[in-house]
Amino acid sequence: MQSEIKHFNIRVYALILDGRGKILLSDEFQQNTRMCKFPGGGLQFGEGTLECLHREMMEEFGQDVEILRHYYTTDFYQKALFYEDQQLISIYYLCRFTEVPGFKISAVPFDFETEENGSQSFRWVELSSINIEKDISFPIDQHVARMLARVV
Repeated sequence: MQSEIKHFNIRVYALILDGRGKILLSDEFQQNTRMCKFPGGGLQFGEGTLECLHREMMEEFGQDVEILRHYYTTDFYQKALFYEDQQLISIYYLCRFTEVPGFKISAVPFDFETEENGSQSFRWVELSSINIEKDISFPIDQHVARMLARVV
């Protein structure tokens, strides 16, 4: 099991709250799979975690965010879902928009035209009404959503 792991897969995510109890979620179609997660993505070699987050926000939103503070780093073993030989480590930062979002935010889950790898849409979701196991796709994101739900 863990002895088969040969690589770390490091992911960096933005936790963006609207100040009224809602959090921004990213609905995506990747790896031929529908997934709901926090905005963000993979750390590249030669990149720091903050650089990664700024790059990911520009790639996903076309605008940057202000990084307020570190929130959580995975503190338990999690095998990567899509890669047999990788251990997943996720790093989360509380962030905020410094300007009104200039991209579409939908009220409908998976609001994209076609389900092809790379499709993505965003929506605000009430933290108090999230069905964490049903609405959030991945175990570490679910753990973080539970942490956030206790605070809000």
